[in-house]
Amino acid sequence: SGEFYQHATTEASQATLASVSPVFAVMKLDKEGNATFFEKKKTELYQELGLQARDLRFQHLMSIATRNNRIIMRMEFLKAVITPEFLLILDYRNLNLEHWLFNELASQLAGEGQLVTYSLPFEFRAIEAILQYRISKLQGRLNTLQPQILETLEALVDPKLLSVDRSKLHILLQNGKSLSELETDLKVFKETILEILDEEELIEELCLSKWTDPQVFEESTSGIDHAEEMELLLENYYRQAEDLANEARELRVLIDDSESIIFINLDSHRNVMMRLNLQLTMGTFSLSLFGLIGVAFGMNLESSLEEDPRIFWLVTGIMFLGSGLIWRRLLSFLGRHLEPPLPPHVPAVLKKSQPAAGRVELKNSLKAETFGLSRSTLTNQ
Repeated sequence: SGEFYQHATTEASQATLASVSPVFAVMKLDKEGNATFFEKKKTELYQELGLQARDLRFQHLMSIATRNNRIIMRMEFLKAVITPEFLLILDYRNLNLEHWLFNELASQLAGEGQLVTYSLPFEFRAIEAILQYRISKLQGRLNTLQPQILETLEALVDPKLLSVDRSKLHILLQNGKSLSELETDLKVFKETILEILDEEELIEELCLSKWTDPQVFEESTSGIDHAEEMELLLENYYRQAEDLANEARELRVLIDDSESIIFINLDSHRNVMMRLNLQLTMGTFSLSLFGLIGVAFGMNLESSLEEDPRIFWLVTGIMFLGSGLIWRRLLSFLGRHLEPPLPPHVPAVLKKSQPAAGRVELKNSLKAETFGLSRSTLTNQ
């Protein structure tokens, strides 16, 4: 009874696990590019492929691994399993991959495209098709970001603008964030390929035909074996990713330089406003200083000056004239201390004469040596 209970519990647990296991929507493409569609549970799929459950987890955004003569690839949302006979695309629905899957991938696998691996085994065509799809997506993102960033920077780095448009800064911030994400994806793409290029065994494991059909794994017509062909294939897409990374890096440098220019323009306008404020403060100080004369005459004290009808114009003239002179003096003092000092002037004649003087000294030394030699020769004779 105990054995029967344990067996029934095991069957129930297996049935429960089978019921909750995920179901993959699978697209299968053979060597001729013919496509078939079906749904299969994860447990059944990895058992048919001879893999383990962890091989179909696809934990990383980008990975290329080999298990049991199978190549398991993930390029962000694209999950694929490559065998020597067919290619499986997992969870292809709702990923905006229909155009590429139905219009490009089938023809590329059949050797009708422009891929350079059409004469090599099936796994070469499948790997190159997936890598080309990933590179084209990264290239498209860069082509979308580049004109937007250049247009925004051109609008921001305008010396005629006294203020910065906040909407443009918001757009630049979003584009800068998208550019950082693109740089991260390119870095991950390069690191993934570089890990394979650094290990010769991994490159040979990608050549599935070596283990299934050794006769196919022979030297190609160009005299290079398939392992070297795979290495050249990976290096080609690594180089393309490096070029895209350089373009993205140039955009990043351009954003940083433009940011410095924007800060310089803002500092310049801020300095103008501060200088204007200082000049107005000096003018107010000058008027207040000579305004004390008016304050003195405004006191309710009697003197003989208020009886003279010309004293009003005289005092008013002295106040305005004195205030103007003091303000002018303060402005000249401000100009002398705020203007940057000029670099020392080097006469052009001196610049031109320095090499000439050096040549003259060299010629004189040569003449002296020659004269000394000739004189010693005459003495010996």
